[in-house]
Amino acid sequence: MLLTTLGLLIALLALAIPVAASLGALALLLDWLYSPMPLSLAVGEIAWSAGKDFLLVSIPLFVLLGEILLRAGVAERMYGAMVKWLSWLPGGLMHSNIGACALFAATSGSSVATAATVGTVALPLVRKHGYNERLFLGTLAAGGTLGILIPPSINLIIYAVLTDTSIPQLYLAGVIPGLLLAGLFMALVVIVCVVLPRWGGVRVEETWAARIGALVHLVPPLMIFLLVVGSIYAGWATATEAAALGVVGALGLAAAFGRLTRAMLVEAFENTIRTTSMIMLIILAAYVLNFVISAIGLTALLTGFIEGLGWSKWQMLVAVIVFYLILGCFMETLSMMITTIPIVAPVMVALGFDPVWLGIVIVILIEMALITPPVGLNLYVVQSLRRSGTLNDVIAGSLPFVGIMMVMLALLALIPDIALWLPRAVG
Repeated sequence: MLLTTLGLLIALLALAIPVAASLGALALLLDWLYSPMPLSLAVGEIAWSAGKDFLLVSIPLFVLLGEILLRAGVAERMYGAMVKWLSWLPGGLMHSNIGACALFAATSGSSVATAATVGTVALPLVRKHGYNERLFLGTLAAGGTLGILIPPSINLIIYAVLTDTSIPQLYLAGVIPGLLLAGLFMALVVIVCVVLPRWGGVRVEETWAARIGALVHLVPPLMIFLLVVGSIYAGWATATEAAALGVVGALGLAAAFGRLTRAMLVEAFENTIRTTSMIMLIILAAYVLNFVISAIGLTALLTGFIEGLGWSKWQMLVAVIVFYLILGCFMETLSMMITTIPIVAPVMVALGFDPVWLGIVIVILIEMALITPPVGLNLYVVQSLRRSGTLNDVIAGSLPFVGIMMVMLALLALIPDIALWLPRAVG
């Protein structure tokens, strides 16, 4: 049954059938092959039950928040400020890439939006300042992955929905690992540029007066972050209401910067509808698939098989990491989360892993999938912003950062409080 399920899924995806349609078709095929009763009759009820979850309303709101900020000019101002503060480090503007990605991640909640926004501003500077292009591209692709770890994160919301875990706890758990991962990315750039100084480009000199004056451009994204995340922890708003507050704040910034026009809003709404439709179709199809898998007994069989292996919790963790690394090379990140978490999470929690800690680990594994070929979305996003060169340049520049993510996973396994201390302290 398991081999049939995996074979059918791989075949459907290999035929380039859209992910949502592949998941839905797989559910119907498994129903036809293994169920003694017509489970397809429950599709409408399952889709309605999943789709009316109030928490899912936050997804289009966070997407819209990122779209508005992208067009409000926040990214250009923020990147300019980061250049003034971080360009003195070995590697210069590459640190600005990572720092700007981390800061924009704290407002957009999307890795693709983060990589696209910062990449649009940064890429014209590669050759102007003589940087090693591959490493520069790698900082953009890898820095963009911070968008799904640093709160507010759409992927953490999806994990919370699938596992019935507290969103505020997950958001708190993502702060320190997100900042630490950004710091590890920057440390890698420093080491490489100290060993190979010519890769670090021409250093940009800035005065302290210019740096202090640029601080004003860091205020808008920090304001949005405090508005969204702060309102959740202050108890003023749910995650969905906080996302709506963020949209209102982003509209205010767009108006203040003179970017709030009808054309800008139409473009932002259209892109939000397109992205949200894709996400929601995948979510609904995955819910139907998970219902069918549970009904035919595959989930129970798989859980029993794993428990029968007699592996320790740490052996299982290694197996899960390898599983996601392989799967991430062939599957889009959102569909990978939705199809695997309902199976993986219960097993890992039963072995004694904290569900909040596990959420951060899985999101980091999902981040790796964003920059591992051949399906890594951030690789294609960064490549699409270039005017020349091949995708291999982006891949080569991103692979060292996959190693850094593995180091981050090892740190989380050795010191779980990296993720759990802040939720425990605040809670």
